[in-house]
Order: sequence, then C-alpha cells, then structure tokens
Amino acid sequence: SFYTADDEDPLIKVYQGIFPGMFKPLESMDPELRKHIRYPIDLFDIQREIFGVFHMQDPTVFYNQEDVWEIPTEVYMGNEQKMESYYLIMTLPGSQDEDFLLLTPFTPKKKNNMIAWMAALSDGENYGRLVLYQFPKQALTYGPMQVEARIDQNPDISQLLTLWGQEGSRVIRGNLLVIPIENSILYVEPLYLQAEKSEIPELARVIVVYNNQVTLGISLEETLHRAVSQAMVSQSLILDPVVGGEPSAVPGIPRNVLELVEEAINHYISSQEFLREGNWSSYGEEQKRLGEALEELKKTESGGIKR
Repeated sequence: SFYTADDEDPLIKVYQGIFPGMFKPLESMDPELRKHIRYPIDLFDIQREIFGVFHMQDPTVFYNQEDVWEIPTEVYMGNEQKMESYYLIMTLPGSQDEDFLLLTPFTPKKKNNMIAWMAALSDGENYGRLVLYQFPKQALTYGPMQVEARIDQNPDISQLLTLWGQEGSRVIRGNLLVIPIENSILYVEPLYLQAEKSEIPELARVIVVYNNQVTLGISLEETLHRAVSQAMVSQSLILDPVVGGEPSAVPGIPRNVLELVEEAINHYISSQEFLREGNWSSYGEEQKRLGEALEELKKTESGGIKR
C-alpha cells in the first residue's frame, strides 16, 4: 500500500492518474503503523540545502547573497565532513509534549558560529511540518566546529587521545550531536576505541559540552552529571565537591536541585535503554518524566538559585 502525505504534490498527482486506486490518504493508515512513520532524511537534506539560500526574503539581500546559511561540518573519524541530519525526541520551545523530529543546525556562510536550527516533525497531525529557530545575531552561539576546536584544546582529552594512539589503538570520534535544551545547547560526542586486531569499535568515553564547559566521562550518565555540576558552579551555585553530594548549606540555595538533576539523568538513561530494546511505550513514559524533572528544575532555579 502507498500513502500520500500531500495530495497536492504534482508528482503524486501524475502517479495517481497512471495508477488509479493505488495511493491512499495518510489518514487511512492504521493508527498503530502511523505512529512509526518518520520524515524522510533524503528529502529533508535537499530542503535544508535549498532553505540555506531561500530563507532570505529581502530581494537585495538575496541578490547579493548577503545572508547565505551553510550546513556545518564536524570531525568524524579524524576527518572533517558535513554534518548529517539526525533524529531526536525533544520538547520544542513553547510546547508541552515531546516530538519525534529530524534536526539540522545552520551556520552563516564561511563562518563557524551557529545561526539557526531547523527540524521536521513526524508525529500525528504535525507530520511534515518544518520549524525553524534562529539565534540572535548579536549573541555568539558556538557552532559544531567551534565546539570541536574546544574539544581539541582541552588538555585532558588531548593527552588521553595521544596516549591511546601510542598504544596501537585507533581512536574514532563519533558524530557530534547538537541538542537544544530550553534556551541553551547541549553538545554530545562519543569516543570509540578500536584495537588493531578487532573490527568492532567500543565506546570508551563520552564528551559533553554545556555552558562553554567541556566535560569527559566514562558514561553518558557520569558526563552529564559532571557537566551540569560544572554549569551550576559557573553560575555561582556552591555544591559539595563529592559526586552525588548535596548542595552546601548556604542560605537561599535550595537543597533539592542536585536531586532533581539526578532524577533527570536517571530518566534519560532509562529511556535510552528502552529505546535500544524497542520498547516505545516505556521510552515515551521515561521521556515524559524527564521533561517533568527538567521543568521542576527550571522552577526551582527561578525560585532562588543565585546566578
């Protein structure tokens, strides 16, 4: 069976004329099956390339090509390459529910700072909807290659990569993920090790960049914990230096902040386990609880954390 998401598409109209009765409206698809459809990545990649030029609305700006956007590059397996679009489940700004979407960042032409990100939605009535979020031009938002440079400049990571290379293992830097969270950006990059006599890389470390802080850990859970703790310290929130400890007893600082962070991390880890198992119902429930924990953390921050 063939289902059409856009009956006004000229190519679909031609095929419908050649093969009458073959194409059905998307609304007639079985609801359980429709839950699993996703926006096609090849179509999205074409659209993002075109949109990088045709987002300009002013004729003079368009004619002079003054505001062209490009797909940023990243370091993958030691080489610089154009970033691939990737699927993500997240809550869009201003929304209460999670969406399954396909995302790509943009950078200005011949520049490395991030200027915008675009996403294609796949859920329910929003299937096929494209959304765009732009960053203010007067503020610097790090792009993928600027984040890669910060990772390269980190002495702990540089020393570790050099050591691994001398031991005869191959270091593989995985795809960099740009994940919008509220009004900030979280960057995640996995590091893999591949032995000379093995063809299967193993996850060795995870790098997280958040609030301009580069953090390295053995697992995603550990690295996220460190990254959030460092972000709190940079915002003048005094924490117990022991991992898992409580905030210091300082007047005006809520004691449940770190507990909420731990709760959010645990829900994220659980959701990823359910994702690997293909348990979508439990995955969605954990994502919902993650959003609730982050929302509660946001309320707590607005209610007394010193910035």
